[in-house]
Amino acid sequence: MADLFDKIYKDKGPLGKWAEQAEGYFVFPKLEGPISNRMKFQGKEVITWSINDYLGLANHPEVRKVDAEAAAEYGSAYPMGARMMSGHTDLHEKLQRELASFVKKEAAYLLNFGYQGMVSTVDALVSKKDVIVYDVDAHACIIDGVRLHLGQRFTYKHNDLESIEKNLQRAQKITEQTGGGILVISEGVFGMRGEQGKLKEIVALKEKYDFRLFVDDAHGFGTLGATGAGAGEEQGVQDGIDVYFATFAKSLASTGAFIAADQEIIDYLKYNLRSQMFAKSLQMQLVVGALKRLDMLRTMPELKEKLWENVNALQNGLKERGFDIGTTQSCVTPVYLKGSIPEAMALVKDLRENHGIFCSIVVYPVIPKGLILLRLIPTATHTLEDVEETLNAFSAIRERLENGTYKRLSAGVAAAMEK
Repeated sequence: MADLFDKIYKDKGPLGKWAEQAEGYFVFPKLEGPISNRMKFQGKEVITWSINDYLGLANHPEVRKVDAEAAAEYGSAYPMGARMMSGHTDLHEKLQRELASFVKKEAAYLLNFGYQGMVSTVDALVSKKDVIVYDVDAHACIIDGVRLHLGQRFTYKHNDLESIEKNLQRAQKITEQTGGGILVISEGVFGMRGEQGKLKEIVALKEKYDFRLFVDDAHGFGTLGATGAGAGEEQGVQDGIDVYFATFAKSLASTGAFIAADQEIIDYLKYNLRSQMFAKSLQMQLVVGALKRLDMLRTMPELKEKLWENVNALQNGLKERGFDIGTTQSCVTPVYLKGSIPEAMALVKDLRENHGIFCSIVVYPVIPKGLILLRLIPTATHTLEDVEETLNAFSAIRERLENGTYKRLSAGVAAAMEK
């Protein structure tokens, strides 16, 4: 019989195997200082394009004041207990009502964490008789929720309507036999590529197929739509989304999440979401803080306007300089380059050490071999000077990538990786 840990000693996993070369710098980096457009990395000031603080609320003085007052009044423990037992308050209910109204749904329910809540919601919505149809590029929290499903599940090609319809037909044949239903899951904005999910087209398919639509709008909430209500509002199909999900970890710069739907669906979910039924209630200071942030989102449209001024300046500037930013339709700004993992390491080190630019790096196995994805997240706190400085830096690193500088610099790392 093998030792349970044998596989761990032999295989650290597709990302873990790079830990010796990457940890502390390329992964698990430590940004320091107040959350803003410029922070400290290893003692040096860098322009930060890796913080999901879209509206610049994380370090906003009004937000910090309310957070501090709530912490002083309630502490970090109140309320103690799960919502169903002893952790339910008027303020939790107030936040739920305001969130539901904001995203134009009958009711909403708070979740302690976005990832945990998404997994549990998927689990609660389906039974063994049902079929799940979901985008192959769905976020890990959706995939982990789907893994709990005891029935059939099918992936469709990313944003591919023909593939969606083909899999709906497969699902329909199964549910005709089982007597179950179909749940389609898409993201409002796909966080790696920045593309919006084809919600309008998916909703239109309801005329041909009987299914319910569940949308993870983590990156759309607060950034898209006339009022900031997300990708469904942006595409004019918010009514066609049956269950809407968003997190507080992006535009609201906090911790927590929520789901919104018809009242009867929310009533069912709040009695069947295991991750909420058996977990401590969302802390009061977070609830009070979310109420303040939501109010600012509603009453300060200039935050979203400034965000999009920066988004447009960055994305248009990159395109004008010939960079490939894919087909993003959101604030998420991917820059695709060609190169190996060692070259990517040398490139990012150059960006951080010599240009003062900090952005996320994505390589294989998250994306295909031979590609480097630099992911930039513009926020309302960035300036046009930040954008211009970053564009100049990207032009410089592209030249070094193309002339082989990074290949030469990374030769030692490449050789070590081949051993």
